[in-house]
Amino acid sequence: METKTEYEDFLMLVKGAQAELVEKKSRFIATVRPVASEEEAAAFVEEMKKKYYDARHNCSAFVIGSKGEFTRSSDDGEPSGTAGRPMLEVLLGSGIKNIGVVVTRYFGGTLLGTGGLVRAYSGVVKEALALCQTARQQFCVTLQIRVDYNAVGKIQYLLANKGIDVIDSVYGADVELVAAVPAAEYGHLCKELTEATGGRAGLEELAREYRLVNH
Repeated sequence: METKTEYEDFLMLVKGAQAELVEKKSRFIATVRPVASEEEAAAFVEEMKKKYYDARHNCSAFVIGSKGEFTRSSDDGEPSGTAGRPMLEVLLGSGIKNIGVVVTRYFGGTLLGTGGLVRAYSGVVKEALALCQTARQQFCVTLQIRVDYNAVGKIQYLLANKGIDVIDSVYGADVELVAAVPAAEYGHLCKELTEATGGRAGLEELAREYRLVNH
């Protein structure tokens, strides 16, 4: 029986956002955007540097991969550890994957000190994240269930009771239902389907993939 999976649910960024913070006349602009690869992240940073070419700093942080396998941050000339790393910690704390942020700073003439910089950079990223739209991705098995008409009611009831989505259905000589089953529940569900139909259900695994489960 399959009780767990190495693939965990994760939050993905659906729509990015921008926020702004002013601290002692220094202007901080955080731009958050979905990024799916290191190349996309690099292109995002270059785009922001061109857009805000007259800014003192364009610091960045990224978390890429369903498990956050790739992370990177840059202080872009700010004192070490005062910008990129605090920004990255905010992203990691959010649990959102495939996400990047660039914080642009226009220097206001007053030094903020180490603590002030950390608070400003992390604070403006938190404000931008609060404006973003996310969705949960769940690792699922796409399962095809083939049954006769006498058993289809039992199958539909069982799936609905577990909150499992039927994503396609075909009514011919038999009934074919295609369901997106959370991978952690797949083994147990197959056993229940077999028991509910007296072994008459034809079960075929079509795919294993991440699916959007809610907004």
